[in-house]
Amino acid sequence: MDTAKIRNIAVIAHVDHGKTTLVDSFIKQSHMVRENSQVMKDTLIMDKGDIEKERGITITAKTLYVQYKEYKINIIDTPGHADFSGEVERTLNMADGCLLIVDAAEGPMPQTRYVLKKALGLGKKIIVVINKIDKKFADIDKTLSKIYDLFLELAQNENQLDFPIFYAIAKKGIVLKDLPAIIDENSIKGDVEVLFESIINDIDPSISDIDKPFLMQVSAIDYDEYAGVGIVGKILQGTVNRGDSLELINKNNERIPFKVSKILTNNGLIKEEIESAISGDIVTIIEVKGAKIGDTITKTGMNNRIDSIEIQEPSITIKFEPSTSPLVGTEGTLVTSRHLLSRLEKEMEKNISMSLEVMGDTFNISGRGELHLSILIETLRREGYEFQISKPKAIEKIIDGKRFDTEEELYLDTSKDYIGVITTELAKRKAELLDMVTENDSHIHFKYRILTKNLFGLRGFLVNITKGTVVMHNSFLGYKEYSSPIKKERKGVLIATEAGIAKAYGLNKAQERGELFIGPGVRVYEGMIVGINKYDRDLEVNVVREKHLTNIHTEKSDENIILVPPIPMTIEFCMDLIEDDEYLEVTPLNLRLRKKYLKKSQRARFSKSNN
Repeated sequence: MDTAKIRNIAVIAHVDHGKTTLVDSFIKQSHMVRENSQVMKDTLIMDKGDIEKERGITITAKTLYVQYKEYKINIIDTPGHADFSGEVERTLNMADGCLLIVDAAEGPMPQTRYVLKKALGLGKKIIVVINKIDKKFADIDKTLSKIYDLFLELAQNENQLDFPIFYAIAKKGIVLKDLPAIIDENSIKGDVEVLFESIINDIDPSISDIDKPFLMQVSAIDYDEYAGVGIVGKILQGTVNRGDSLELINKNNERIPFKVSKILTNNGLIKEEIESAISGDIVTIIEVKGAKIGDTITKTGMNNRIDSIEIQEPSITIKFEPSTSPLVGTEGTLVTSRHLLSRLEKEMEKNISMSLEVMGDTFNISGRGELHLSILIETLRREGYEFQISKPKAIEKIIDGKRFDTEEELYLDTSKDYIGVITTELAKRKAELLDMVTENDSHIHFKYRILTKNLFGLRGFLVNITKGTVVMHNSFLGYKEYSSPIKKERKGVLIATEAGIAKAYGLNKAQERGELFIGPGVRVYEGMIVGINKYDRDLEVNVVREKHLTNIHTEKSDENIILVPPIPMTIEFCMDLIEDDEYLEVTPLNLRLRKKYLKKSQRARFSKSNN
C-alpha cells in the first residue's frame, strides 16, 4: 500500500464522552465484520477486559484498522482518565491526527484539556466532534464557545485555531457536518461517512521516507502465548520484511540484535500476519525480547536512536507484600513473593506510568493516582494472586535540598445542594478554590488546587455525602514546598477478637457500636477489621459470639435480630480508609482490612513504643 493512503487517528476525550461508542460505529459501518456477526450487536467493542466493561472506562489504548475506499485508517482508542496519562502519551506518538470528542452538555472537561494540550504540543491536527447533541441539557453554542476558548489558550500557532467541527449522536452511529434545526434522534438520519472523509482530507499522512533505513519507536508491548513477545509502534521510515535483521537500542544505548519472525497488523478487530509493512503503518513485530516502551528499533548498524517518550511522574506509591494473613493460600494460587515480583516486573514493561522499587519482599509501586493503582490491584486478584498492601502515600520530591509535596488540580461536578458541605470539607483539606461555575441552575463545577496527600479519602467522603452523584477528577499540577499533613478525620475501627464464622447474634451486638463490613457466615480472624466505630478510638468486638441457649425465655432474649446491610468493600473504599497500622488483604474472592499486629497485646506494645 502507498504510504500516502494510510492515516493514523487517535480518538481522545474525557471519561464517558463517547470515544469508544463512536469507534463502535467506525467498525460496524466500515463493513470490516459480517452483518450477522455478534460484533454487530455488541457495544463498547474495543473495551476487551472485564474491568473495562464493568467500569465503562478505557484503560489501555487499542488499535484497529478500517478500510475506507482505498485508504487504510488505523484508529486508536485511548483512555479518558488522567490516571492513565501514560497510555495517552504513548498513543499520541503513533497518531497523525486526533478526533477530539466533547459532550454537548458537559463541554470540555479536565482530561479534554490535558490531552488536547499534549496533542497540540506535538503538532497534531485536530478534528472536533460534539457528541450527544440529543442529550438533555445539551448546550451546543456554549460548548462550542468553550472549545474555542480552550484552543485559544492551548494552541501553539494560528493554524491550530482552524479545525473541522462535526455533530454526533454516537450511540446511533450518526455524524453530521451541519447542525440540524430540530434535534430528534428518531428523525435525524446519517452515518459516519462525513467523518471518514474529513480524516482523509484534513489529516495529513505521516511525513516519512520509504527509501530510508527502517526506524520505529516501541509504543506498546504485546504478549501472545502463541506468537511470543511483540513490540507495537508506527513505522517512522523505511520498510520491514519477515526475516529482516534488526537491532533494539535501549535508553542506555545498548544494542540488542534480533531477527523478525513475524509481522502482524490489525485487520478490523483481528490481528493478521503479513510479509512486510511500510512507513506510516502501525504494526506488531515478533519476537523481540527485553524491549521497553520508548526503545528504538532500527536496521542493524544504524545509529539513529529516538528520544524516549516523556511521561508524567507518578504521584502516589503503595507497598505490595506477600500476604501474612492467617487465611493465606485458602482463596488464591499465587501467594509467594517470587510470584508477586515476577508479575509486577512484567507489568512495568508495558505500564510506563508506573515504577517499581524492590526492597526485599516489599515492592513499592508508584503510579499516577488511586484509580491507576486500584486497576492493577483488581487485575492481580482476578489472576489468582493473594497479597497485602499498605496505606497509599503521596510522593515527595527533594529539590535543591528542600522537601516538596506533589500538587494536583481537582475538578468536582455535583448538585448545588452540596455546595456548603463540599467547600467546608475542601477547606479542611487546605485546598485553594480556583474557580466555581454554576450550570443549568442545578449543577456546579468546582476547580481546586490541592496537595495529593490531602486527597486521600476525599472520593469516598464525597460519594457518600452526595449519594454517588459527584463527578471527581484530578490531574498532576506540579510541586509545592512541603507542609505538615492535615489532621486525621477517620473514626476508629471495630476489630474482631476471635477467629471463626461471624454469627448474627455477635454482629447484632457489634452493630450497636458502629457500621459493619461483614454479614453472618463470613470467616474472620483475630485482628481483622469488621467495621467502623462511632467514635475515634479502635474497639474490639466478638462477632463470632453465639446466643447461649437457656430454659428461661424473656421477651428481650427472644427478640428478632435485624442486621443492617454491611458496607460494600471496594478497593477504592479500602484505599481511602486504611491507616498506617493496617493492611488491605487482597484475594481473588475477598478484600479484608486488618491490623498489621493481629493480637491486642502486640498492638498495645506497638502503640506504647510510638508514643
